[in-house]
Amino acid sequence: MEPKELTEKAKKQVADLTGFKEPAGIGIKKDKEGWVVTIEIVEKESIPRGMDVLGTYDVHLDAKGNLISYQRKELRKRTDTEISREE
Repeated sequence: MEPKELTEKAKKQVADLTGFKEPAGIGIKKDKEGWVVTIEIVEKESIPRGMDVLGTYDVHLDAKGNLISYQRKELRKRTDTEISREE
């Protein structure tokens, strides 16, 4: 599968599981089990938009694009330049 196809599959699968809408693919890399796609999702919309809460997720896919696992790695406000990491 091509990286674009893998990213689209990761976005759709996590959106279906979490109920969050419109994830954005922000990274992809190959690992020993398949692929890791990093996506960012608006978890809480706010007014003003700069206060939206964004979650960054690592989505692990096998070579065929099937979901192995996903995990939120970071949580931040849209305007934050420093990223807070979830432990």
